[in-house]
Amino acid sequence: MALYGTDPQPGYLIPSSDRKPKLPFEYRFHKTPMPLLSQGLYFNESTLPNPCSNPDHGPPSRWVYYYARGLLQCALDLTPLSWNLVIRGYSSSSHPREAVLVFHEMRARGPSPNKFTFPFLLKACARTLDFEIGKQVQAYIVKNGTNSDIYVQNTLIHFYGSCGKILDARQVFEEMSLRTVVSWTAIITAYVENLQYEESLKTFYLMRICRFEPDQTTMVVLLSACAELGHLNKGRLFHAQVIANGFAMSVQLGTALVNMFAKCGNIDCAYRVFSIMPERNVWSWSAMIIGLAQHGQAGEALRLFSYMKHIKSVVPNYVTYLGVLSACTHAGLVEDGYRFFHDMVHVHKIEPMMTHYSAMVDTLGRNGRLEEAYKFITDMPIAADGVVWRTLLGACSIHDVRNAGDVREKVRKRLLELEPARGENYVMVSNMYAKIGLWEEVVKVREVMREEGLRKSAGESSIEVGGLLYTFFCGDDSQGDCPHIYRLLDVLILHMKSTIGIDEGNSAFWLSD
Repeated sequence: MALYGTDPQPGYLIPSSDRKPKLPFEYRFHKTPMPLLSQGLYFNESTLPNPCSNPDHGPPSRWVYYYARGLLQCALDLTPLSWNLVIRGYSSSSHPREAVLVFHEMRARGPSPNKFTFPFLLKACARTLDFEIGKQVQAYIVKNGTNSDIYVQNTLIHFYGSCGKILDARQVFEEMSLRTVVSWTAIITAYVENLQYEESLKTFYLMRICRFEPDQTTMVVLLSACAELGHLNKGRLFHAQVIANGFAMSVQLGTALVNMFAKCGNIDCAYRVFSIMPERNVWSWSAMIIGLAQHGQAGEALRLFSYMKHIKSVVPNYVTYLGVLSACTHAGLVEDGYRFFHDMVHVHKIEPMMTHYSAMVDTLGRNGRLEEAYKFITDMPIAADGVVWRTLLGACSIHDVRNAGDVREKVRKRLLELEPARGENYVMVSNMYAKIGLWEEVVKVREVMREEGLRKSAGESSIEVGGLLYTFFCGDDSQGDCPHIYRLLDVLILHMKSTIGIDEGNSAFWLSD
């Protein structure tokens, strides 16, 4: 056929409605005879399928894109609109790299790209994190004279932010002669994606000084920043602004609120927002399940998951199962953990990520099944990372390590081989030896750290009081109220010992880590 360099066969590229197997509606709209189409006759842009439009069948399949590209290659004298449709479709599909290939075909065939072409190209580069190709696209934008177009600039900010080039994103933003709320939201999003949450809030305050009103997307991004910072009061202020602006409770906004309240420790408010959401998707359910699991309500998290499974429109994803496995970890439900892990892989066909394996190891380790946990790691189809091995080493430290010496030593060896330059690993090993009285081993580990110049990163914690966030670093006594804080900690440690029977060795171990 013409698409692949052979003679076209009637009805091959454009299936008719009566051929078997029957194809989706988007392939059955073209009645033009195949020989005429192969010569570029009787063709106009209204016959080109829009890969972004499929109202009845959800996201279009890959055949739609092949079909659209076939029409492009067979037709003559197409304008940029037709090429833009296909590039746009690929940029939003599961094959965004194809958008760049279509752009190369477009340039080879003659039509000049316009200002609507480049945002789709940059979106494809952002999704594939292809910084080098994106830079080439930007050079072509400058050459094409569309670098001052606001839509192109907004997408450039998004592209640089996605690729971790926050300074480049800021430079594009600063050089804009005209900005919209989309421009401000793009740079705020770039800061959040690059973990610069405080900077995102500062940029929002500057946005308000410049008299720009946030939209729903802006609020979703800001709530995400508050969630990561643990800024409950700021999150409440943004929630109040959502209500004051009359924003409808969309799925994205509701999910962001649930996530913010849960991560900031107010699980009751999270559940209240979740309950009044008019519509929920799998991300909404997952945020609520994870929030419950992380706040000691494992049973409620699993009940919510069980209820969710009865909703046909909601299918669990990898985040949902991460919350479910976390609930099993905190509740000590080993067999349920195995069952959910099996369902994730074999029922819902979700490929486990390292966090899922780590959660299973944590579940086994907390229940003292150290040999089983070690075998689980060695049977993994992918190599375990340092987090997984540290999880099991921590379990060896908590349980009867004298009877688990073989596992302990194997885990120690694997971890130090995998991450020989990470000081925290040596501190864990040293503390574990100290707990069981192997002081000669403690000295050896400390000597290795000294010889290699390894140091443990200072522990950090924060607490919000009166709307202000206070951050504490291990070994830092610069806070003015340190004596009072330490006295209060002594009281809390005594209370924990009397309440749940923490022994002296355990408390010393926790404080040193």
